[in-house]
Amino acid sequence: MPQTDILVVGAGIVGTSVAVHLAQRGLKVTLVDRHGPGEGTSYGNAGIIEGNTVFPPAFPSNFATLVQIALKRSTVADYHFSFLPRVAPWLMAFRAASKPERLVETAHLMRPLFARAVGEHEALAAASGASAHLRKTGWLKLYRSESSFAGLKAEADLAASFGIVTKPLDVEDALGLEPSLAPVFRRAVLWPGAASVDNPLALTQSYAAHFAALGGATVTGDARTLRRVGQKWIVDTANGPAEADQAVIALGPWAPDVLRPLGIDLPLGLKRGYHMHYAAEGNAGLSRPVLDADLGYCLAPMQQGIRLTTGAEFAARDAPPTPVQFGRLLPHAKGLFPLGEALDPQPWLGCRPCFADSRPVIGKAPGQPGLWLTVGHAHWGLTLGPATGRLIAEMITGAMPFCDPAPYRAERFS
Repeated sequence: MPQTDILVVGAGIVGTSVAVHLAQRGLKVTLVDRHGPGEGTSYGNAGIIEGNTVFPPAFPSNFATLVQIALKRSTVADYHFSFLPRVAPWLMAFRAASKPERLVETAHLMRPLFARAVGEHEALAAASGASAHLRKTGWLKLYRSESSFAGLKAEADLAASFGIVTKPLDVEDALGLEPSLAPVFRRAVLWPGAASVDNPLALTQSYAAHFAALGGATVTGDARTLRRVGQKWIVDTANGPAEADQAVIALGPWAPDVLRPLGIDLPLGLKRGYHMHYAAEGNAGLSRPVLDADLGYCLAPMQQGIRLTTGAEFAARDAPPTPVQFGRLLPHAKGLFPLGEALDPQPWLGCRPCFADSRPVIGKAPGQPGLWLTVGHAHWGLTLGPATGRLIAEMITGAMPFCDPAPYRAERFS
């Protein structure tokens, strides 16, 4: 293996973005993953770059919604009975973090990252020749009742205080933007500051190609072999051991497999999610991602077809797939948009690594010199990959960080 200054372990959108930012600053970087860049968790998402995000997903406060989830009839969430004892402490912490005052606090703490999300993607995409994958058409959220639309007020008011534009729409205006939708909703909101991607895998691969052009090396390796020997971090790869003075962990839901043997036990939970691609019937199409807010699914136009994403599933990371939510939401989705034949042989399954407080960990690893963490991006790996890459690269190289990294320190769980 050639001489390397730093290892980046995990080649999803976050790890690849970290590797690019480090290489841009003159470091010799080796990016390590068992798969190709972007082929894991980063492959499956709605393709939204949520620079306009205010509140994170919250624990349901509506009793009827909780009953539907408990009875396994909900489109918003599902669960495995056997997993409940393991996830219960995390769910209780998530519920506590979902109190209104905590959501406002989280919104303020996360705003510096979200505010840079679109701009940092635009910069990397331009440098990578991938700008064609980005759309600046916003994100449309639909509400099937006046009450659910009214529940948006607190978020909209806080968004306005951040300078984020929202455009409330009636049904006619929304259909003017997306004429292929059926008028099964009552109100809509366009978030024009959001961008989206027509192929998240291709975007990550473009960033990886730019990384290679900067002199970076991408190798196949087993992250679980990462260990510290003397002053070096070493990981086994198909090209032999790779070693460096420093290493960055960007492993998403697999981070605990590496961190726990190193004595770092972070309270990382996960939410599993599924997607399928469908053809659009006739001349139907979408110009932007569309969220059916009351039912918790998204329709997103992709190069592969219309991507239908499900709500969250609480289950063990490696448990067999149980994509039962498609049966619950497909009638609603087809009633909203003319979905045709399925284009995938089976649903895609991935895991979102989530901390209960909806903040990632970005910074030094406690008690492990030379080890850095970029984990726990939850629903925002695609959104925050380049911004995270810039922030951690600035910290590693001793530059002035573009925002205060203190809210993202691992020590907040001590």
